[in-house]
Amino acid sequence: MNVTGSQELREFLDGWKTDPHNAKAAFVSYMDFLAAHSGMSFTFKGRPGISYSLRARHAAQIRRELFVLVDVVDDEPDNRWLSVCFYNNMITDAEDLGDFVPDGLMNEDARCFNLESDDAHMRDYIMARLGEAARNAANNVE
Repeated sequence: MNVTGSQELREFLDGWKTDPHNAKAAFVSYMDFLAAHSGMSFTFKGRPGISYSLRARHAAQIRRELFVLVDVVDDEPDNRWLSVCFYNNMITDAEDLGDFVPDGLMNEDARCFNLESDDAHMRDYIMARLGEAARNAANNVE
């Protein structure tokens, strides 16, 4: 897996011990799912007390630096949760579970999904969006 910031990512995951909502398992699952697709690269950036961000990009993308931002929200380190944001035009949201955020991702409209509890349906719903966005990124839908 090609990750800029891989040492920081390993240290973050190794140090993440308290996880009442199973957010770590979801984060690792999303990361592994994306890494299984060819042409992926990642950037990881930690801002302790704010967020730890994993950005995924596909080699086919020309204009955009990423297609998804998986944030571990760290405002309460013992109670972390995930915010997964996509460019609005790269995914669908048939169940309207995401929040529309104008100019919310690199100054473009975004759709963000929060995983704030151990919710299997939401975990799976976000995973389906990840698959959709990865396909669109591979096809250079920007």
